[in-house]
Amino acid sequence: MPEITRRDPFKNFRFRVKFGGTTEYIAGISKVSGLKRTTEVIKHRDGGDPGTSHKLPGRTEYEAITLERGCTVDTVFEEWANRVWSFRNSGGGLETSLKDFRRDLVIDVFDEGGQQVLSYSVHNCWVSEYQALPDLDANANAVAFEHIKLEHHGWVRERTNPPQDPQFTDTASG
Repeated sequence: MPEITRRDPFKNFRFRVKFGGTTEYIAGISKVSGLKRTTEVIKHRDGGDPGTSHKLPGRTEYEAITLERGCTVDTVFEEWANRVWSFRNSGGGLETSLKDFRRDLVIDVFDEGGQQVLSYSVHNCWVSEYQALPDLDANANAVAFEHIKLEHHGWVRERTNPPQDPQFTDTASG
């Protein structure tokens, strides 16, 4: 295994997101919230030692992830959000179909040279919040963004091979 000597962190603007099991990236995603996991702390005391408490790990929860992109004619966010809930004018009612509403996501991070350096798989995502349009303001000079908030069952870091560039040194071969 080569020894990695890179000291600089990766830039946070070189990333892409795709649905698990596909090779195509979702177009235009400009922001992904962080991956955060929190484990509850359970405190207890032994009966013979009332002055000291001990701590154990409890329930682990994963914070929702938000994906944001500029509004376009692409409907992939809306179609996914509609799998959980959809209002249909024809027929006069609400529709709910939980068939295939969960999807896995893959978040890939790239270095300055465009080589993939990190990859995270996020499991069983589903849309809990969908914003089709932001506040519209004729006096603003801004891009209209849509976003989805995804609930999920956790994430894992996928093993990737370190990129072969001058910032990485292989001490095993020399």
